[in-house]
Order: sequence, then C-alpha cells, then structure tokens
Amino acid sequence: MRIATFNIENLDFSGDDKNPSLELRKPALKNQFERMDADVVCLQEVHGQETPEHSSDNPSRTLSALDTILDGTKYQEYHKVSTMTQENTPRDKRNLVILSKYEILEVAQYNNDFINNLMYRKVTQIPETDDILNVNWERPIFYVKLKISDHDVMHVINVHFKSRLASNIKGQLSGYQWKSASGWAEGYFLSSIKRVGQALETRILIDNIFEQEPEAKIVVCGDFNAEPGQVPVEAIQGKMENTNNPNLISKELISCSRSIAESIRYSHLHHGKGNLLDHMLVSKSLFQHFKDAKIFNEQLHDESLPFAFDTKYPESDHAVFLSEFNL
Repeated sequence: MRIATFNIENLDFSGDDKNPSLELRKPALKNQFERMDADVVCLQEVHGQETPEHSSDNPSRTLSALDTILDGTKYQEYHKVSTMTQENTPRDKRNLVILSKYEILEVAQYNNDFINNLMYRKVTQIPETDDILNVNWERPIFYVKLKISDHDVMHVINVHFKSRLASNIKGQLSGYQWKSASGWAEGYFLSSIKRVGQALETRILIDNIFEQEPEAKIVVCGDFNAEPGQVPVEAIQGKMENTNNPNLISKELISCSRSIAESIRYSHLHHGKGNLLDHMLVSKSLFQHFKDAKIFNEQLHDESLPFAFDTKYPESDHAVFLSEFNL
C-alpha cells in the first residue's frame, strides 16, 4: 500500500501575472500524480470552482480543476471526498481532499468540535478593547475510515494547519506593514495558538479512535506548517518522553520521515533552507508494516529568496511525501 500527502498549492483554473494557469501547471502536476503511484492520496489547497447554478444564497461548487489534473490517470476511478461547507458543497478555497482506491466507510470533518469557546483578548489592538475573541481555525481536520480488506480498516486523517504568517491585529497592520513589533508578535502568537489548537484537536480525535479500537491502524498526514520537534508535531505524536506514562506507549504515533536521510529530509524551501513541513505519522499497528518513505523534493523552488520575482512556478512549493507499507 502506498500513501501520499501533497500540498498542491492553490489549485484552480485561472491564472494571473503572478500565478500560472491550470493549463501551464497540468503537465508538472500530472507527472507528480503518476510518479507517486499511490493507493491513498491526501491533498491540501484544492480550490473549489463555482457551477453555473452558484449564488451567494445557494453556493454550488465542484472540484473541476482537480478533476482536470486527474483525467486520464488511474485516480479518476478512485473514491474522492473533500471538506464541505454547511451547504454541503466544496469550500471556495483550500479544500482538503482524499483519494482512495479502497472503499470509504466513514467521512467526517472537525472544526473546533473538541475545542470550542477558546477565549482570547487582543492586547496590542488599536484602539484598545476589552472584547473577548473566540479563537477559531479556518481549516477543518478531515477524517475517513477505509475498508482495506474484508476484515480490516484504516483511519486516515488529513490536516492543513495554520500558517506561520501573523494573524491580523486591528489597527496594527497596514497592507503588509506592521506598525509595531509587538503588534506583529501578537499576530504571530495568535497564529501559533490556532496551529497548536488544530494539533490538539487532532490528538483528541486520535485518542477517541484508540478508545474504540486499541490496535487501530491510523495515519495522520498533511501540511503541519511545523517541523519535527515543534509543538504541533509533538502534540500529535504523543511520545512517552513527553507523557512520562508507559501505559500510553501503544498510543504513540511514529514519524515515517525518520527513515529518510537527514540531508534530503525536507518538503519545502525557505530562504535557502530545507524545511520538513509535510508529515506522515502512523500508529504502531500500522508502522509494523512500514517499508519505505520518500520525499519528491528534487524540483522544489525557493519562492522566498530576496529580490526574486513574485511569479509562481507550475510546480507546487511543497513536495510529495510518500510512504509504502506491506499491506
């Protein structure tokens, strides 16, 4: 079994002076799908496209840009599910999508379901306020249960955590310029709360699965916007080194990236440095079938270099992360 995760970077039809059209991106992206040759694919940043029936009162979207990429590949025959709005249509921007050759038994998404009423008061806002903010995260956690054989299932969790960009603080941000370093610091802090909050909600979901199925085969993958050793990754792994409880060791998740040589263990480039932001963490009952992991980072571009032009490349700015299991 081959499982892949891929932040496909703002997949849509239209292009502009900075973003290539889907027609320009299609060859590179199609090659990535064919190369991964996966049985299960978790995608991030898949935009929805409005149908002719779409209106603000009755939104209606499809994932036709993704369908265009998948056309003519084996994936067009796969089961496909995505995050949805309350109106039961794909979201406008940055959907999570799961493609599976296996039957999908259950689908769910979690967005502040386990963590609600998380309260915060901004301290650098201009003018000052005593208002209490209810902290929410934009992107849900996406879950499916797959039937991988007549007698076995697998739980797949697809995530895209809040980026490291600072959240807006009223009165502190004008365009791209912050009025004070403390204003930026609070915005960065608020983004960190959201990112770690998503990780905590994911870990609660994992614990709930283990409560029902102690030997569950679980894979959590996606764009964590965090590197190994940072709080979101550590929170989801639940390592005994952190809990100090040997009774919880069976509920640890193991990072498949540890089998990859450190020199090539990165999925994103920033200021000339390779970062591992995309992860695949698996339960021990699944890891016992682990065979190999690869990151397709040979063609990554660094879009953050000083004085570089702002035009995006046809390829994604994230690499495919692929793990193979003897299942």
